[in-house]
Parts: sequence; structure tokens; C-alpha cells
Amino acid sequence: MSHPPMDDTDLAARLQRLEDLLEIHQLFIDYGRCLDAGDFDGYAALFAQDGELMLGPLGRAKGRDEIKTMMSKALSGQVGSSFHIISSPQVQLDGDRASSEVMWTALARDESGHPRLTMLGRHRDDLVREDGRWRFARRRGLVDIPSALG
Repeated sequence: MSHPPMDDTDLAARLQRLEDLLEIHQLFIDYGRCLDAGDFDGYAALFAQDGELMLGPLGRAKGRDEIKTMMSKALSGQVGSSFHIISSPQVQLDGDRASSEVMWTALARDESGHPRLTMLGRHRDDLVREDGRWRFARRRGLVDIPSALG
């Protein structure tokens, strides 16, 4: 079965799509990594300048400074006590914008040091390419299985 020859425009578009998807997938990973490490500067930098974060009972923040402040307060004294696994990304690209949904699982150590599921949920995102990099324009967190830690 032969395929029609691919011109340079098709190849460039396909390559750009792959690069965009890889960068967006890395954005999801960096979100969990920064959160777990307590790197709130790095965490806030994952958002567009006027990005918005909505995390239900934790609150709502707009702009990197508010996002950093909200997460610093929310996780004060808890850094290193939980770990996020990011999975099942679904991304729809549309030029310099995209939408996505990704699952997250939060684990913590129990009294014996064994891993314990604490929460499970999803993020629904609007993404934007800003200054040549993909960022969260709007991230909304949804909890599917609430905290088992009381």
C-alpha cells in the first residue's frame, strides 16, 4: 500500500502538532512536579500572565501572583506529604489555543509509610501559547473521589 508523497507543508504541520502535544503533556507533568516540590514560583509560571486557577474549596486565583499566594497558603506545612500522578491527557489543538482534560491522582504515605490514595479527579483546561510557550490560560479542578483523609 503506497501513500501519496508528503510535501514540506504537511510535514511541517505534522511536526508542529507533535511538538505542541509534547510540550502540553510536559506542562501537565511539570504541574504535578512543582506542586509536590513546593516550587510555587515554578508552579505559577506554568500559567499565562493573566491565567486563572479554580480549585473548588481551595479557591480561585487570577494572575501568577494570586496563584502563587493561593497555593502557598493551601499547602503550607504540607509540602512533601503528597504526590500527584498525572494521567489520561486528552488535548484538542486549535492553532495557538487548545483545550484539554487530564486526570490526577493524589497519594500520601500512611502511618506505616505505605502509599494511600487521598483523592482522584480531573483538570479541565484552556491553554494558550504565550511568548512561544504553552501555558494554562484557565485550569479548573474537579474532584471525582474526595479526600479519604477526613
